[in-house]
Amino acid sequence: QVQLVESGGGLVQAGGSLRLSCAASGRPFSMYAMGWFRQAPGKERIAVATINWSGGSMDYSDSVKGRFTISRDNAKNTVYLQMNGLKPEDTAVYYCAASRSGLKSTREYDYAYWGQGTQVTVSS
Repeated sequence: QVQLVESGGGLVQAGGSLRLSCAASGRPFSMYAMGWFRQAPGKERIAVATINWSGGSMDYSDSVKGRFTISRDNAKNTVYLQMNGLKPEDTAVYYCAASRSGLKSTREYDYAYWGQGTQVTVSS
């Protein structure tokens, strides 16, 4: 079992920055890849950033590439999402998720454990 707790969401003006954190407990953190997903009102949940077990490989959705950075600290059992240049269309509930393996993936099916989500609201 893996427990995930997100923090760092909030209200920010367009152009601003936020850093989300996701603290994991349970199974050894370095065993699995991690992902950040988001779900906007009335839309499907999508992957925005994923990172492999070591932190050496990351992928980003086109909508956030160049603005968001995913990272992880395996010593602290924490994954981060640094969000810069925020836009109103980034408004969503953001979830972190732990994969079933060490390989990163954008497919929800590949993630066995999910956090409760944290709201990010970007005002124009």
